[in-house]
Amino acid sequence: MSRVAVIHEATLVPGKLELLGQWLESQPWAHIEESSEPLSLARLGTYRFDDPEGEVGIEGFLLGGCGAVLHVLLTYRGAPLKGAESALLGTMEHSVLGRRWVYDGLGDPVAVAALAKAARGQQEQAVLELHAGADVVGRRESDVRLRFSVDGSRSVPGSQSADGAPGAATDAVEQLSVGGGLLRVARRLGRYVVGSPALVAEWSDEADVIAAFA
Repeated sequence: MSRVAVIHEATLVPGKLELLGQWLESQPWAHIEESSEPLSLARLGTYRFDDPEGEVGIEGFLLGGCGAVLHVLLTYRGAPLKGAESALLGTMEHSVLGRRWVYDGLGDPVAVAALAKAARGQQEQAVLELHAGADVVGRRESDVRLRFSVDGSRSVPGSQSADGAPGAATDAVEQLSVGGGLLRVARRLGRYVVGSPALVAEWSDEADVIAAFA
């Protein structure tokens, strides 16, 4: 049975890209080279996971327009997450759900658990269920397709870290201890993350590993 993420027809203030842009300015891994110009972000695509408890929105973004493809996992919550102040991007007003606290998903245990399960082939991405008020008006597939791979090093030919050592830690990779394993998550795509099992993102005519277990 497909997992479902509920998407409301709503106005967001500030918008997601605006909030992301402000936060990414302070993230070293988002900058390819020194520049006084602000990041110019373009949405390449998104994917969703569902929260089994139905409380937390989980959305992954692939962003371009800044000399690289950035990967950001966000969570949306109806109340602050205690102890996660350093992961908070800010708040936004949702015209249907009210105020939402927006977090870097790699600092939110609900998002990390979903990503780790997907990288182990235990959870599929969510189908988007579109709501207008209380009515379901349709469904659509994500424009980023996630694919489980038993061998991330072969799923995208030539995958390697920036210094040529497969799977080495770089500022483009976040490493998280999950369930006794080491989960490597790409912050910036470009063949930095390898491992097995792995999670591959496909969008347009592109593909890259976004997370893998060491």
